[in-house]
Amino acid sequence: MEHGPMCFQFEKAIELLSKRWVAFIIYQMLPGPQRFTHIDQSLPNLSGKVLSDRLKELELEGLVKRDVYPETPVRIEYSLTEKGRALTPLFVDIASWANQWIEKPPEGECTEKTSDC
Repeated sequence: MEHGPMCFQFEKAIELLSKRWVAFIIYQMLPGPQRFTHIDQSLPNLSGKVLSDRLKELELEGLVKRDVYPETPVRIEYSLTEKGRALTPLFVDIASWANQWIEKPPEGECTEKTSDC
């Protein structure tokens, strides 16, 4: 891999993926389609408003697809597009790296950054 001057695509990708909550939302959606409430409950420190905003942004970027099923009540599911699913190896590698190199806090000890507080 050649490391030349910072290119537009790399900068755009880092900007998008480093936006608060985006990586968590994408990671949560890797297993498959999910309803808003499931994603919301899986990320308890994330407000519904921010989740809604991020899902709209990810949809505009072509990473997430929103499917509306005309049932009563209406069912809406979110899933990763092919473009979004292409991030899977990246997230698998990050998870593997984190498991190897990031220490878990001692049991019973909680930090602001852990979601299981």
